[in-house]
Amino acid sequence: MRFVYFILTLTIITLPILGNAQQREVVAEQGEGIYRLLTRNGLSYSEYNDAFIKLNKDRLGTNNTLLVGVKYLLPDVKTNQVSTSTLPATTATSSTSTSQGKIGTIEVHNIFGPAYKNVEITGNRLNGAVYYLVPGHGGPDPGAIGRYGNHELHEDEYAYDITLRLARNLIQEGATVYMIVIDPNDGIRDESILNTSKNEVCYPNLTIPRNNLERLKQRTDAVNKLYAQNRNAFQRMICIHIDSRSHSQNIDVFFYHDKRSTKGEKAAKILQQTFQEKYRINQPGRGYKGTVTSRNLYELRNSHPVAVFIELGNINHQRDQQRFVNVNNRQALANWLRDGLITDFQTNK
Repeated sequence: MRFVYFILTLTIITLPILGNAQQREVVAEQGEGIYRLLTRNGLSYSEYNDAFIKLNKDRLGTNNTLLVGVKYLLPDVKTNQVSTSTLPATTATSSTSTSQGKIGTIEVHNIFGPAYKNVEITGNRLNGAVYYLVPGHGGPDPGAIGRYGNHELHEDEYAYDITLRLARNLIQEGATVYMIVIDPNDGIRDESILNTSKNEVCYPNLTIPRNNLERLKQRTDAVNKLYAQNRNAFQRMICIHIDSRSHSQNIDVFFYHDKRSTKGEKAAKILQQTFQEKYRINQPGRGYKGTVTSRNLYELRNSHPVAVFIELGNINHQRDQQRFVNVNNRQALANWLRDGLITDFQTNK
């Protein structure tokens, strides 16, 4: 059984779904497709897509697109089971177990927010892999701050959103995921400008200190304790940051590893090569100059699992900012990181 660890305890309830009592109408939202509508209502896309189209053939647009504001019937579920959960607002301890991780099942993870909490298991390429995801800064420290028109872009908010998207991607492929920095209020957000807050905590529910060294030690200690509990598993710590440089310096995603870690170096190079290939396919002729180097960073130096530290771009550069304010680009970053981590898992055990 897989476990996904978040800040708030989730109570998992397996509900038997009975006959026509569960068939209901739902309204399509802006930008929503059949996959999103089904999964946010606790239904597996792979199992119920055909039934949904058959039920609603007279209400669908061209190529079975959904029409905003139109009511659609959800398929009648008879023998399947769906995992769902409640999120007590005041609890503050460790873990949750979800369904068995079978492809096509739905897991409900409230940490991803209302629009993304229903997670369909779509593959098993990461079964047995454990990831500790550490978005940079948080709590009293916003990290780097960039100016975007009349708005401020805070590193911790964008790093957190991209890390959540990566966590969701990894869960879909069967991985065990621990979020080491958690915001109990902010799930995955699709806005360009992400509002700032200081209520992030460190796993399992620790106040994040102001002192930088104490903050890094707190996170690394949390990871190392979990590492001991998962000692026989394939494990990775992934730290996700956004750099701050001069306004004129455009940079590609780049990677650090500890100089003593050959597996860390190999994992970082796999991620680099993944990005290089993705740019070759999606933006031919653009080129990619992201680097892999060793660096004497606290988290890399002191973590027990193999660790990779990732810088996603320059928060001050106008072109790099599009990587963060454009929600599709944030999702693409998470998707490409997932793909690189799958290759790492398959080749770097």
